[in-house]
Amino acid sequence: MRSDAMKTGTHRVSTRALLKGAGYRQKDIESPFIGIINAYSPAFPGHMGMDRLTQSVEAGIWRAGGTPLVCSTIGVCDGYCAGHGGMRWSLPSRELIADSVETMAQAHRLDGLVLVTGCDKITPGMLMAAARLDIPAIVVNSGPMLPGRLGEADLDLAALSHIRGKVVKGELPETALPAVEEEACPGAGSCAGMFTANSMGCLTEALGMALPGNGTIPAVHAGRLRLAKDSGERIVEMVLADRRPSLIMTPAAFANGIAADMMIGCSTNTLLHLPAIAGELGIPLSLREFDEASRQIPNLCHLSPSGKHFLTDFHRAGGMSALLRQGLDGGFVDGSALTVTGETLEAVTRNARVTDPEVIRPLSRPYLAEGGLAILSGNLAPQGCVIKTAACPPEMFTFDGVARVFDSEEETAAALREGKIQKGEMIVVRYEGPKGGPGMREMVHLTGLLLGLGLGKEVALLTDGRFSGVSGGACFGHVSPEAALGGPVALIHTGDRVRYSIPERRIDLEVPEEELERRRREFSPPRKEIPKGYLRRYAALVGPVAFGAALNENKGGD
Repeated sequence: MRSDAMKTGTHRVSTRALLKGAGYRQKDIESPFIGIINAYSPAFPGHMGMDRLTQSVEAGIWRAGGTPLVCSTIGVCDGYCAGHGGMRWSLPSRELIADSVETMAQAHRLDGLVLVTGCDKITPGMLMAAARLDIPAIVVNSGPMLPGRLGEADLDLAALSHIRGKVVKGELPETALPAVEEEACPGAGSCAGMFTANSMGCLTEALGMALPGNGTIPAVHAGRLRLAKDSGERIVEMVLADRRPSLIMTPAAFANGIAADMMIGCSTNTLLHLPAIAGELGIPLSLREFDEASRQIPNLCHLSPSGKHFLTDFHRAGGMSALLRQGLDGGFVDGSALTVTGETLEAVTRNARVTDPEVIRPLSRPYLAEGGLAILSGNLAPQGCVIKTAACPPEMFTFDGVARVFDSEEETAAALREGKIQKGEMIVVRYEGPKGGPGMREMVHLTGLLLGLGLGKEVALLTDGRFSGVSGGACFGHVSPEAALGGPVALIHTGDRVRYSIPERRIDLEVPEEELERRRREFSPPRKEIPKGYLRRYAALVGPVAFGAALNENKGGD
């Protein structure tokens, strides 16, 4: 065992003494050391209950003959960060989380890991660390929140965004907001729709790194505690069998993750996270793989913000096992991929069935014939950009209009609130990429305003930043190369015509090439003061969006 290097032999007497000082017995010290990395914080609803999950994981580890060591890591709530400068630290926190998990596992020579995770950047950060360390690991998510309810309407954060826009437009009084605030988020769990946290919880099942139900069992359901206990038992078995992430997260597993992404229509943030996780294993994954999948795999779910269903509905309809079974039957999913259960995905999903064909549609009657995400490229985005087609109105699948260009989210929000955006325009928000932001902020505040103002079927939005899973509409993110690197998005002028076609996967700036070349020669990015500290280091090291916005440095354990 790895932990023997820390605890075995006469020269480790001081370590054993310290362990006994922490309450561990001699037979505990002789057992496998299982790190439980817990991102619990009582400050966020997405993390509430994770302390009890950790206790259940501990119980499972003890029962299976392992010794749990509980550690912690940070976690940012994107909902708290939306619409202000704090969002610059959200995506960069993913790298800090990965580094902190790596640090604790390496420093204490842990034999295995249970990753107790919650909101947006924690799950991908922990999976990156698991891939980097390549020691047995299993993921336990905090679970989705129940939807709120006000009168006859179910609510989540997507509904709040729409209502806020209606208040700005004057269609609702400000006095309408408090009642909605009280009911929209009724308790523990990650927000009730298929936003980033739940997208990653579900895709972790598709990758084989979590037990069935990980992505969908509600946070308040006792099944979540049972899953945690089972995961604690399972990790000890995985350590004894040396079942490492590199045996599970293979190229086939990532292909399965992308297939599930398309069938569900997950958050566009998955196009940052899956390549970053794969990169830790040396598996090349770029927008090209997502693009190919999106053309071949149908979209079977319309979960909020794409439709009226929530994660609770998805769970009752059969959850990820039922969805993956559909993919297996359609030839989109590789059933030979191994999972943390010790069985193949084929075996895990063998008895899964869809119980509500409106929540998980059959292959013969999909919501969309193509995937719920699409990659567009052209002279405006040579390396690509992404849109959540499952949440885009059909009227906006093609567009030919003029650009309204802004160099920050704040400028754009002010123009929207002041009624300066006209129907038929494309809003361009640039210098919000990983380097240019820095930090690649989510534009959920802007998408909420657009929809609430009634412009969701009239105005498109394009940015080198990113969008929350809450976002809906004709919203194109991850435009690459970003403006700060001199990408074509930096050359657009207000009044230029932009044309896109989602069916054709094209997005182009209709400006003569000689004019673009002239602008290129004259281009210099605006000077922006980057805060000292971590964000400055992140901006210096971060790599291209098209490959996951991971840091350009070699990392690895022993």
